[in-house]
Formats: sequence, structure tokens, C-alpha cells
Amino acid sequence: MIDLPENTLRVHPEEFLEPTDFRTYFDHPERPFEIDLGCGKGRFLLARSGKYPETNFLGIDRLLARIRKMDKKAQRLKRENIRLFRVDGYYATTFLLSPQSVDTYYIFYPDPWPKEKHHHNRLFNEPFMDAIARTLKPGGIIHTSSDHLPYFEEIFALLKADVRFEETDTFYPPEEEVTDFELIFAHKVPGRASFIRK
Repeated sequence: MIDLPENTLRVHPEEFLEPTDFRTYFDHPERPFEIDLGCGKGRFLLARSGKYPETNFLGIDRLLARIRKMDKKAQRLKRENIRLFRVDGYYATTFLLSPQSVDTYYIFYPDPWPKEKHHHNRLFNEPFMDAIARTLKPGGIIHTSSDHLPYFEEIFALLKADVRFEETDTFYPPEEEVTDFELIFAHKVPGRASFIRK
């Protein structure tokens, strides 16, 4: 295990090549386990974790500066139900998360890579759907949104066509949980969808 400053909420698995049960990094691993994939500056994660203290939340982002800021904010707010992990979201879901360990995924505003020549960089594709299906518990839910409507239509089509998932009531975050990104682009109407793992 890597030595970390005292009181840090960041997690550093000893083995980055095998699935890790991230629930064991919490004081109460038996509680529901939810992941904010691409947590950004953390507005949603901080608000949600404060509202649901009996749920464990893992924030994943690839930018270290964001993770460090989130770490300080979460500690200041004494959010013992938050852990943070700096890693690429695709890599985490595909290789690092344990099977059937996640109760809920929140995937808000993934990078749309709007130029056609960059579409291969998009998060949602068939292998990613396999990873989400593998790591969600039966009955687990994925909530997603995007302000880039062509990309949202692609995401929605993937979820709708996947027999492992069924559409459920769409999640609309309350005002205090709206992400920083959505606040910036409030003039755009996002596409939203929620699907349950059968």
C-alpha cells in the first residue's frame, strides 16, 4: 500500500491489474455502494453524499488536481462516506471494479468528442456496456446525461438495445446536486436516461 498523508480519502489499490473490491475501503463496507464516474469538481458528489450518509460513494476522475481538491473539500465537510480514485473511468470499470459490486452509477456529461475522427475516444461503446453490466448488481441502476444530443442518442440506443438493461424512471438531480458542468451549460437542455440491470 502506498503511504498517504494522514486523513486522506484517496484510495490506492495495491494491485492495479486485478479487480478490487472498493467497498473494503469504507468503514461500513456493507452499505450501498455508488460511483460517480467522472466526478469532476465534485458538486454532485458532495451534495449527494451529504444527503445520503448511509451510502458509500466512490468518486472517479482521471485528473489529479480535481481529486486533490475534492479530497480537501470532503475532509472539511467530514464526509466519511466518500472515497476518491484517480484513474481513467473506462479502465476502472473494465479492469478494476469487482463483479456485481456497484449499486448505482452516475455518469454525467461524458466527453462527447464531437469530431467524427475522435469518436473512438468516447466512453460508451459495447465493451464499456459489458463492463457496466458486469460490475452492477442485479437491480443496480445507471443514470446518465449529456448536453451533446447526438452523443446522448448514441448512449440511449446502446442502453435500449442491450437486453441486460431495462429503462426505468429518469433521474433528475435536485438543484443542489446539479453538476458544475451543467451549471455552466444551463442554457442547453440535456438528454437524460436511467436504466436498471436485470
